[in-house]
Formats: sequence, structure tokens, C-alpha cells
Amino acid sequence: MTRLTARFWVDAYLARLRQQDIPAFVVAHGDDTAGAILIKLNTLDGQAIAYMREFDLKTDQRHWAVMSKGEENAVDAAITRQRAFDPDLWIVEVEDRQGRHLLDTPGLSG
Repeated sequence: MTRLTARFWVDAYLARLRQQDIPAFVVAHGDDTAGAILIKLNTLDGQAIAYMREFDLKTDQRHWAVMSKGEENAVDAAITRQRAFDPDLWIVEVEDRQGRHLLDTPGLSG
């Protein structure tokens, strides 16, 4: 299975969000080739959810899992801790009152 570089995936993700008029921006630029990617969904009501990809050894599949959820400042603190642990981490913030992130759409889900 061929894996996309982190930079290519982030660029494609941002383009997909723009097509749906969903604002998003890169908060932290990680390693272009192999950096992990974290998506922060900010619903602009003081709440947020941070998603990271996980690999399921049983199914041999990757999926997006909730890393942190709740008040935005608590989610930001969790993201800061993760970034301190992994300086190659990409962080993309999506801002959508409806909670759209497109991570469950084909091509982005795994």
C-alpha cells in the first residue's frame, strides 16, 4: 500500500475543505514526508474536538479517532502536550459551526 506524504495529504485535505466552504488553516507545519497529522475541529462555541489517525492491528486499517474533546482550552492544552511530544506533528484547525470536518469521506477516512 502506497502512503501519501503528510504534506500532500494536508494540501489535498485543505483543498477538499475549501470546495465545501469550510475554513481551515495549518497551525503547525510538521515533517513534510512522514509527520503525523492532528485535526482540530473548532465549532466556534467554545467547544472543540481533536482527531488523530490510529492504526488498528486487528483490521490492518487506519482510522480517525478522538484524541481530545470538550472545552476548547482543554483541547488546546492536549494538543500542546502532543506537539511537545512530537515536534514533527502537523496541526490543522477546521472552523465550522456545523461540526463538519470531512474526515469520514472517501479518500480522507483512513
